[in-house]
Amino acid sequence: MSLDLKKTNGELVRKVFAIATILLMTLLAACSGSNSGPSPARANAPQTIQVTVAPVGRQDLPIYLNGLGSVEAFYTVSVKSRVDGQLVQVKFREGDFARKGDLLAVIDTRPYQVQLDQAQAQLFRDQASLRDTQLNYERFKTLLQDSGAVSQQQVDTQKATVDQLEGTVRNDQALVDNAKLNLSYCHITAPESGRIGLRLVDPGNMVHASDANPMLVITQLQPITAIFTLPEDQLQTVAQHMRKRALQVDAYSRDDQTKLANGKLLTIDNQIDQTTGTGRLKAVFDNKNNELWPNQFVNVHLLLETRKDATVIPAAAVQRGPQGSYVYVVKPDKTAEVRPVNIAITEGNLAEIASGISPNETVVTDGQDKLQAGSHIEPHLEGPGQTGNRNTVAPGSPNAPNPNSGSNRQGRRSQGGPPSSSPNSGTASQ
Repeated sequence: MSLDLKKTNGELVRKVFAIATILLMTLLAACSGSNSGPSPARANAPQTIQVTVAPVGRQDLPIYLNGLGSVEAFYTVSVKSRVDGQLVQVKFREGDFARKGDLLAVIDTRPYQVQLDQAQAQLFRDQASLRDTQLNYERFKTLLQDSGAVSQQQVDTQKATVDQLEGTVRNDQALVDNAKLNLSYCHITAPESGRIGLRLVDPGNMVHASDANPMLVITQLQPITAIFTLPEDQLQTVAQHMRKRALQVDAYSRDDQTKLANGKLLTIDNQIDQTTGTGRLKAVFDNKNNELWPNQFVNVHLLLETRKDATVIPAAAVQRGPQGSYVYVVKPDKTAEVRPVNIAITEGNLAEIASGISPNETVVTDGQDKLQAGSHIEPHLEGPGQTGNRNTVAPGSPNAPNPNSGSNRQGRRSQGGPPSSSPNSGTASQ
């Protein structure tokens, strides 16, 4: 009897446990089902998209052409000896600045002083002979005219002797001048003003006019030039602007962030390099503080023009589609409107808009991939501390970027087209 009672109690416990398990599973399924989808009211509510915006501004927009180049000295002079001799004095130090005419070195002058003395002595002797011959010639002419004591042939012969000695005296004078010139060449002076490089010969060495290596090299650093290249398609535009005014040129460091010097465009080369399709241009810089050095690599930015009162927006706001370029404009009810625009030009991180939007409107600069016409948005104004495409501050704001800054110079220059053309008609990169 007790065995049957225990068996009945065990079955009851198992049934209660099974019922409790089923109830628990049903409760969990109900809870998860209630959270698996939004309620009808929540599903029908419009979603708000977080976007970054910037106002449309009006400002002067400088247009730059960017090229790679290297610095070259305005003058580079390899100073060599013009006579043979022993170098007895060196009057310069490496790295000194030499002015034109400064004494740099002295070669032993004694051999050339002896040559000068010999030439002067020979000149003195021949001059005495010439004076005697001239006196005899005058006597012969007088005798021929007064008494006829001499013949005409004697007079003519004496005249020829005078002419011969005159030629000898002139040759002697040339020898004297040559000896003086060689003597002056013993004193080597700076042919141009510039900075002296490393000394390539020491005092006591014999130097020759035929030496292949110079004694020193002088490079003129003030002013200094830079040779840079631009695509051949841009040369005609540069030439047209050069005829109107002098074009400003800025030289930047290798990382294109630090401005080193500013100057002006000097000339354009007379031919195009067919291997690269580029033309060479030369710019000149005052280089008063020696910011530039010969053979230094520089990034050159040529200011082509400045567009006055241009309607500009951040370049990140421009989108391109099958119908051309467009932007998302923020409407007063915080919805997005698709607006076709005509881009006149793109410079750095700014784009000039020829038509489609007007100043004081607001455009979306980040988050456009989530938008469509009529989307509800929550706009946030761009700030200087943001990254990515949001590093462009609204044009005209206090934090607006300088057109000459490094970030602006990284962009491309583009020529606009109508938004109804091909997807790439908004910009034609140059």
